[in-house]
Order: sequence, then structure tokens, then C-alpha cells
Amino acid sequence: MELNPNFSEKASTDYYLVKSAINGGDQAYAELMGRYRDSIYFMLLKMVNNSIDAEDLTIEAFSKAFKNIEQYSPKFAFSTWLYKIATNNCIDFLRKKRCTTVSIDNDTSDINSGSNISFKAKTLNPEEQLMKEQKHKLVREIVEKLKPRYKRLVKLRYFDELSYEEIAQELDIPLGTVKAQLFRSRELLQNIIRKSNKNI
Repeated sequence: MELNPNFSEKASTDYYLVKSAINGGDQAYAELMGRYRDSIYFMLLKMVNNSIDAEDLTIEAFSKAFKNIEQYSPKFAFSTWLYKIATNNCIDFLRKKRCTTVSIDNDTSDINSGSNISFKAKTLNPEEQLMKEQKHKLVREIVEKLKPRYKRLVKLRYFDELSYEEIAQELDIPLGTVKAQLFRSRELLQNIIRKSNKNI
């Protein structure tokens, strides 16, 4: 992987950070995330118009980029590659969201046309409730296998449902560190799940 001579100073710095990350430099990941976290977030926020979704999609974008960082080609700037991953992931998210969203209005034409529209009850039946409880138990068992610092982050974010800002305040660590360690936690969880061959 050779440096593109046409790169700007910023792109050149990114290139060396990517090389460091590939060689096992954890700090390089945090620096790359710090350089692009806000711009990726605001780009995604414009696309989804929801701050919580934008935050989660930002973490997912970095997670996917860092997981596949060895596939990065220095023919293009790292930022270009990262934005493409973030954009494509967001488009997939919006597509799935559209497929699962049902629009309801007061038009009764569907009734007259003979169409049958059924709506699933919001409450779970006993079997579904049992499956949900077993699923939660399994997730907690897997989370317990994480290192203490990652375990605490995951519990605060997904069990206690704290925001990234609240977690940073609770643990007295920078917001960027919270987000960087959370994407690392997700990656570790996925590896544990794959090794245990358990479906969630």
C-alpha cells in the first residue's frame, strides 16, 4: 500500500494512520474516528433526520470501515472511502425502514376493494414473551464474557439506555472514547456470537 502522491496533507496523514491501524495501533483508530466523527454524524443526520439513528449509524459506519480497513485502497482518500461506507450503510437502513413501515390513513377505499389489512397486536403472546425473555438472557450471558470496561459500556448503552453523552459523564471519559470503545464492543460481541454459534 503506497501513498498517493496527489494526496492533500490531511489525506496523507489519514494514510499513515490507516497503516498504523492495520499494524495494530489502537490509538490510530481513535484518531481517525476523532477526525471524521462529527462530519459523518451530521451527514447521516441530514439523511435520517433523527439524532439517535444518526448516532448509531455513525458508530456502525466506523465499525464497518475499521473491520474492513485492510481492504482500503490508497488510490482514493480515506475520507472518500469512509463516506461511501457510511452513505451505503445509511441507504440500506432507510430501505429496510421503509419496508417495515406501514402508512395508515382514514381512506376506506381498501375496505371497499375487498383488501384485507391485518395489524399485529402490540402485546406479545405467551410464547413470544418467553422467546423474548430467553433472547435477553442469552444476550446478557454473552455480554458477561466481555472485558470489564467493554461490559460496562454495553450495559450502560443498551441495558440502561443512556445516551453517549450520559455515558461519558458517568464514566468520566471523553465522548470520542465512548463511541470508539462501543464500536469495539460490538465487534467483540459479534466475534463471541460467531464462536458460540448462537443466533440472536
